[in-house]
Amino acid sequence: MSDDLPISKSRVIPAQALEVKTSRASGPGGQHVNRTETKVQLTFDPRAVPWVDAGTRLRIIALAGRNVDSDGRVLVMSQEQRAQSQNLERAREKLRELVTKALVRPKRRVATKPSKAQKARRVDDKKLRAKTKASRTRVRDD
Repeated sequence: MSDDLPISKSRVIPAQALEVKTSRASGPGGQHVNRTETKVQLTFDPRAVPWVDAGTRLRIIALAGRNVDSDGRVLVMSQEQRAQSQNLERAREKLRELVTKALVRPKRRVATKPSKAQKARRVDDKKLRAKTKASRTRVRDD
């Protein structure tokens, strides 16, 4: 029922890594709401794709959040449309977006220290602020 899912020009999720299940959807549907199975649940196993390394797999699972089963498979669901084919395309699009986001490696933060001039400016600003607040106190008669 499902075909290969292209992610980019060089990356494709094979159909063997995808599983499609259908069921009855909630919401509008007209006279056939209790007869047709328009809700689509797309299951993706990142371990079945050779180009998904461990880091990318962990980012996919993290981005999927609670939509991951105990085996590490990602569940993507769609039931917005009344037609099963449209819901299938929407679920495939959601999965494509999720994997595309996960392919971007986050940049490592480089620790830096503030310069001496920055430290001096900060101390001067603090002293000026303290002086301003001190001038707001009551004047005592001695």
